[in-house]
Amino acid sequence: MDYVSALVPPVVMAVFFIGLVVTIVKSQGGPNKAKEDAAVDAALSRADAAQQSPRTEGA
Repeated sequence: MDYVSALVPPVVMAVFFIGLVVTIVKSQGGPNKAKEDAAVDAALSRADAAQQSPRTEGA
């Protein structure tokens, strides 16, 4: 019975990992893809604008 207790943790972790990968793959695309892409594009444009703006504080 020692072999059963030695095999259970890796098998359980493998099942959860496979479930995680399947969930991630299924959540890619679909109806929320455009909304997620728009949110990322907005965040990137804000970061670019903040980086390119001249710093005049303390001058």
